[in-house]
Amino acid sequence: MKTGLWIAQRFSFARKRFRVINVISAISLAGIIVGVSTLLVVMSVLNGFQKLARDLFITIDSPAQIVPVNGRTIAVSETLLQALRALDCVGAVEPYSEGEAVMASGEKSELVVVKGFRDAAHRRLMLQTHATHPYFTAETIAAGEMLAYRTNLHAFQQVKIFSPELISLGLESLSQPYLIPMLGIPETTVSSVFSLQKIFDDRYVLTSDLFAHKILLLGRGEYSGIDIRQKEGHSRDAFTASLRQWLAGSPMKEIWKVRTLEEKYSSIFTVMQLEKWASFSVLMLIILVAALSLTGSLAMTAIDKQRELFYLRCLGLEKPQFMSIFIIQGGMTGLAGTTAGIIIAWSICRLQELYGIVQLPSKSAFIIPAYPVSMHLDDFVIVGITGVVLCLAVSLYPARKAAMIATSNSLDQKTN
Repeated sequence: MKTGLWIAQRFSFARKRFRVINVISAISLAGIIVGVSTLLVVMSVLNGFQKLARDLFITIDSPAQIVPVNGRTIAVSETLLQALRALDCVGAVEPYSEGEAVMASGEKSELVVVKGFRDAAHRRLMLQTHATHPYFTAETIAAGEMLAYRTNLHAFQQVKIFSPELISLGLESLSQPYLIPMLGIPETTVSSVFSLQKIFDDRYVLTSDLFAHKILLLGRGEYSGIDIRQKEGHSRDAFTASLRQWLAGSPMKEIWKVRTLEEKYSSIFTVMQLEKWASFSVLMLIILVAALSLTGSLAMTAIDKQRELFYLRCLGLEKPQFMSIFIIQGGMTGLAGTTAGIIIAWSICRLQELYGIVQLPSKSAFIIPAYPVSMHLDDFVIVGITGVVLCLAVSLYPARKAAMIATSNSLDQKTN
C-alpha cells in the first residue's frame, strides 16, 4: 500500500506529457470543492431555519411534555413536580392547561386553543420574547395576531370565551331547566395581541392558569400536561432519554407518556427534514458530475504514463497493485477536494453566524435580518464520507482499464 501511495502521489503531481490532463484534473478537483462546500452551506442554512422554527415553538410549548396516553387531563401534585425537578437534566417544570374553546366577540365567533400559564411560566415567556409588559393578567387574555385580525379584536375589547362542553349543556337545559345556573359563560378582556409563531398566532389564546381552568371546566389539580425544559449544557437526546427512563420506573407509565416537540409537530419537522435530504440528493449530483470527470483524467493519466507502467511491471507489480495506484489517486483527489470544500463551507457558515453577511431579501417580512445557519457535525461527516466514497467508486473503472493497459502485450511492443 505504501508503494501504491507513493506512486499515486508521483502520478498526481508530476508533470504530464499532455497538459490537458492537468486541466481535466483541476476541473474535477474544483467541481468536488464547489459541490461539497455548496451542499454543506445549503444543509447548514436549512438546519438554521429548522432551529429557528424550534426556538419559536418553545416560546409557548416546551422541548418535552408529559401528557396522558388517553383522555385530556392528568392529576398533578407538587410531589410529582418536585420529583421531576430533581432530575439532573431538567431545568424547569410547569403544569399547563390547554384545550379548545369558543371565543365570541360581537357577531363573530371562532374556535380557538386556550393555554393557561402559571406565573413562573408567564415570566419565562416574557423573558424569552423580550416583552416589557405582561401578556395577560389573572382574568384577561392575549390573542394571536392572525386570530385577532380575523375576528376584528383589539386590546381592551370585551369577549366571551367558553368550553364547547357548555354548548351541549345548553341544549340539555332546554329540557332540564335546573342546568341553567351551570351555564356561566366567562367574559373577559383582551389584554394584548401577540405575534410569535404562525400556528400560535392563528389559533391560540393565552391566559393565566386559573382562568384557563375556569374556561376549560377543569377540576382542582387537573392539567392537560406538564411542560419540561432542559438545563443548559444537556443534549436534547439525553434529556428526552432521562425523562423516558424516569417515567418507565413510575407507577404512571401505563397512562402517561413523554411527548417531544418534534412528535407534537411531526408534520412540520418531517417536511423540514425531507427538504434537507432532498437538497442533499440534488446537490450531490454536482459532486457526482465532478467525480465522473475524474474518470477521464485518470484514464488519460494511464495512457500518458504507459512507459512508467511498463517499468513498474518489470519491477514485479501485478494487476491488483496497478489498480490500487489509480484507486488511491482518485481517493487522494476526492479527499483533497472534500477537505477543501469542508473548510470553505465552515468558513462561510461561521462568517454568516457572526456577521450575517447574506441578508434576507425583505427584512420587514421576516423576524430575522439574515439567513440563519446551524452547523451539525454529522452533516459534515456524512457529506465528507460520501464525497470520498463516490470518488473511490468512480476510480474503479479507470483503475481496471489502467491495469489492463499495464499488463497488455501491446505495451511491450510499444516500449520496445
